Parts: sequence; structure tokens; C-alpha cells
Amino acid sequence: MASHSRPDGLTQAAAPDAGIVRSSFSTYASEVDQQMLAWRDRVGHVVDALPSKAQITRGFHGRIDRHAVGDFVFTDAVTDAMLLERSVARVSTDVRRNYVFHIFVRGEVDTGVGVQKKRSAPNSVQGIIVFDMDQPFRVERSACQVLTMFVPRAVVEATIPDADSIHGRVVQHGAPLTQLVVNHALALSRDLPTMGAAQAARELDAGAQLLLAAFRKQASLTGDARAAVQAAVMSQVRRFVEANLNQPDLSPSSVVEALQLKRATIYRWFEHEGGLGAYIRNRRLREAADELVRFPHLHVIDIAYGLGFNSASDFTRAFRRAYGMSPQDARARALELQQASKLDLLSSYGPGGR
Repeated sequence: MASHSRPDGLTQAAAPDAGIVRSSFSTYASEVDQQMLAWRDRVGHVVDALPSKAQITRGFHGRIDRHAVGDFVFTDAVTDAMLLERSVARVSTDVRRNYVFHIFVRGEVDTGVGVQKKRSAPNSVQGIIVFDMDQPFRVERSACQVLTMFVPRAVVEATIPDADSIHGRVVQHGAPLTQLVVNHALALSRDLPTMGAAQAARELDAGAQLLLAAFRKQASLTGDARAAVQAAVMSQVRRFVEANLNQPDLSPSSVVEALQLKRATIYRWFEHEGGLGAYIRNRRLREAADELVRFPHLHVIDIAYGLGFNSASDFTRAFRRAYGMSPQDARARALELQQASKLDLLSSYGPGGR
């Protein structure tokens, strides 16, 4: 199969089937002090790789093979240890809303950074972790080989009730179905380079269904009737919260009372997200982050009051605690990302662009 290398280390391969887009990238073609920056440029459209001083001065080893078929994307990456972040500013300016499943063949991920979890859950695990691209996250992982599948949101939501609640969940090695998932992913990594588009689409869909089955099992969604009931009730709760985000008296108690639901059951179903109160607060903060970008001339205090916060200081503290930056900094960062995206688009179609 013919291919050509580019100065930035990216190799674009001519696929045997026009329905597949394949590429390979390695930092090894870059100078040592440019390797981490090259990696950041490569993955920066999706997630920020936060470099350490050592990685800047001593180099960063990473390579990634990517296969895209329709709405599915599969990657095989081997990297040094690194810290990854998808900030609220990036979420608010990026159109990606699919789910990304990281399957760790070697190495592990720290699940205690930036996602809600039970206090009893381990901080660092080997296995499979999933992120909703519509929610921020910040994770640290060791030197590893990780096989990653980007699955369309509609596919996940058709299978997992209350799909956005699986954000940050982990299925550890040794759990039911995990070995089947890993074996299928390894086979994809080996065989995708020679597959045609039709076969690749079938195999990627099969891999997605295995992943979803593993997470359904992990979430104890074993019965169709039980899953259907939970999905309907959770959707009802979420719709009510969305419709009342700007009401100062919105609280777990007001939700339960208004919908006449069993308090203990609803609280248990929201446990993974830190509880129903935390879910309400996080939804208000996410809406605020979007409004900071959509309405750049609107004062922060007006956004805070409009979403039920009692004061600008309460809002700023909650925002900083959730996202690691102030609302003003998030707005400035989002506007920088928007401007950079516009400049990239202009350069693509300017003199010498494609």
C-alpha cells in the first residue's frame, strides 16, 4: 500500500478502500525538544496534552495509528506517561459529542482526576475507561499502549440508559466481557490496515456493541424491563432539571417532590455523579460555561444569577472548583480557541493551503 511521509511526522496512507481514512503519526521524526509540542499539535483538536518540564527538555515518545470509517474512529497509541485534559472551554467550543472508550493493553489510568467517583473506587486502574466528549475531564496515565474507539453518541444512547452518566466509569480487567473487548480491539489493531470499508464498519460496530455490553454489565443493567424503567425515569429527571436550571429553589428535594419519585432510588441512580445535588450544580455550571462563550458581552454576575446562584462569588468558587479556572479565564480561553480555529481555517484555504 503506497504512503508518503510528511515533515511533521504524519504518514498518510492510501487506503485500499476510499471509505476508510488512515493515518499514522510519530514524534520520533521531531527534535527532542519539539517532540511533546508535536504530540500536542497532533491531538490538540480533541484534547490538551499538558507537558511537564522533563517532557519538553528530554523528549516525548509517542506514536498513533488512526482509522476512520463513517462515524467511527479507532486508534492504536503507544506513549510515555502524560496528563490529558479536555477543558470546559474546549467542550464549549468543540462540536464533538461522541463517546471515547480507552482500552488499556499496557499501563493504567488515574481515575481520580477530574471525574466524579465513589470514595471507595481505586485511583489507578488497568482496564477500560469511557468519557463523554460533552463533559470535561482531566486524567493522568502511565506509559501505556491504549486502543481507543470513538463511538457516535446515538449508538451509545440507543444501548445505555441515561448514557451521559457513564462518563468516567471504568470496567477493570477481569470483569465480565473485558477480555472479549480487549481481544476484539487487538484484532482490530492488527487487521484494520488491510480491511475494506464494509468489513471495517462491521467490525467497528461489533467492537462498539461489546464495549456497551461490558458497561451495561458494570452498571448492573441486566434486564430489559428494568433498564427501560430506569431510562424513562432518569430522562424525566434530567428534563425537569434542564427546564428549571434558572430557578433558585431547584434542589434534589424539589425534583423528587415535583415528580413524585422515590428519594432513595433517585439518589442511588445519581450516586456515580456525586449525587443529585452535584448533578444539578454541574448542569448549571456547564450551562454557564456555554453561556460565557455564546454571550461574550454578558456580565458574569448576570449569568450566575440567571442560573440560580446566590452571588457572583459563590458561582466563581463553584466554577473554579469544578473546572480549575475562573469563569473569566474560561471565557478568554474559549475565545482564544475560536480565534485559533478561524485562523486554521483561513490558512487551509489561503495561498498554499489545500
